[in-house]
Amino acid sequence: MPRWEPDARERLVAAALHLFSEQGYDNTTVAEITDRAGLTKSTFFRHFPDKRELLAAGQETLSRLFAGGIAAAPADAGPLAAVAAGLERAAGAMTPFNRELGPRLHAVIASSVELQERDALKQVGFAAAMADALRARGVPDPVAALAAELGVLAFKDAYAAWVATDNHQELGELAQAALERLRAAAAELS
Repeated sequence: MPRWEPDARERLVAAALHLFSEQGYDNTTVAEITDRAGLTKSTFFRHFPDKRELLAAGQETLSRLFAGGIAAAPADAGPLAAVAAGLERAAGAMTPFNRELGPRLHAVIASSVELQERDALKQVGFAAAMADALRARGVPDPVAALAAELGVLAFKDAYAAWVATDNHQELGELAQAALERLRAAAAELS
């Protein structure tokens, strides 16, 4: 087997999700994942510290994209407009691979309390990245935190709609619509 394999990270994620779906998260070993992916255990551990982290693949990249989009928003953009820019940037990086594996990912996470906890931590990380980017723009803390949480909710809602088999809309479009619905809902709180 060659030392370097193209798309190793994606192959490991896809193999793991298939195995988790077939035999359960707890019953799947790293050796089985690497065998299914046609890779070595050392390749696995170059990409992930453990099998749980497979399902958080891309979290750091998405956090950077959210923050980068917020930072690049026009100077006069309000907090939610800046969050919308972050959502658009992150949505633009999502690939057909992400879309294809989405339903399987949701099912696997739903089957394990440990994975549900890891997924919740991932959402917290997204919110922290967005809130930090908003504070860097001078947005006061409570507003930055609330706008970031709305951004996470919008992205989560949009992603779930995007991976649905009957969906034909783009993720960015879905994220913008979800954020607008949340903006309207928040206005009704007063």
